[in-house]
Amino acid sequence: MKTISILVPKTAVTAAIVDSQYLFTSINQFFIKDGKEIPFKIQLVGETKTVLLNHGTVAIHTDFVLDDKPQSDLIIVPPIGQNVADALAQNEKLIPWLVQEYEKGAEIASLCIGAFVLAKTGLLNDKSCSTHWMYVETLQQFFPEVNVVNDLIITEEKGLYTSGGATSYWNLLLHLVEKYTDKETAVLISKFFLLDINRRSQNAFTIFKGQRSHNDPDILRIQDYIESEFDRKMSIEELATFSNLTRRTLERRFKKATNNTIIEYVQRVKIEAAKKALENGLKTINEVMYEVGYTDSKSFREIFKKYTSMSPMDYKKKYNLN
Repeated sequence: MKTISILVPKTAVTAAIVDSQYLFTSINQFFIKDGKEIPFKIQLVGETKTVLLNHGTVAIHTDFVLDDKPQSDLIIVPPIGQNVADALAQNEKLIPWLVQEYEKGAEIASLCIGAFVLAKTGLLNDKSCSTHWMYVETLQQFFPEVNVVNDLIITEEKGLYTSGGATSYWNLLLHLVEKYTDKETAVLISKFFLLDINRRSQNAFTIFKGQRSHNDPDILRIQDYIESEFDRKMSIEELATFSNLTRRTLERRFKKATNNTIIEYVQRVKIEAAKKALENGLKTINEVMYEVGYTDSKSFREIFKKYTSMSPMDYKKKYNLN
């Protein structure tokens, strides 16, 4: 039997705690129904016996507090609310406990922006990490040693798991179910909860707003230029001339500031514009393609799929507002 500790941080998103508990409890119930030994011991762990959440309207009663030194095979860290700086400050005492448990052999899985708590431990340094697409830049700023990815729903490295945004944590929970039980159980649970077991990317949900949380005025000027001229072809040489920088200096500083190459940034701006046009549903795919500065349909489809994990046609069918 594996012991799963669901952490209850202050400011945590209540639904993620309840969902995790419900999922693993449901598995136990299925095993009992089949006359099998239950696979999981499920416990809630917090700094205190009672943790008030959702602005004090919800009280979570924990099974153990940190001083009880509860044993764990897997620790689940839920999202911690939108003000991550304040949440991290309120949950400082959880950090050494997580490090200690990991060093004793426990695996740790963070859900959505619970990644900030896991990253605070230092355990994710030089490792891949996923989080909600809206918080990718913020997480990278807080923890520059972490390799934050902006497309994957699940990352797994050396017993550390992270998930993408919002309800995509269900996909990580399914992944953990398969690892700790078997594929058959994971499929059963996916059907019971009506979950897509094969979802691996959050690209289709991402809204690209440009990486502007840096202090390089020259690069900000280039970003403004790209975003105002995205509907035509532009070369790196043109951008270098506009910025009065050498090509090599521009490319280096642009990558450092935005975590994208210039070509990647231009592509992402164009594709974001294409997504909005397809959502409005008033133009054909070819019209949208030309509008954002592409003339080759094969190239447009490939680049669109690179950043959305969907074809333009599939995207239009799914997100058309008309």
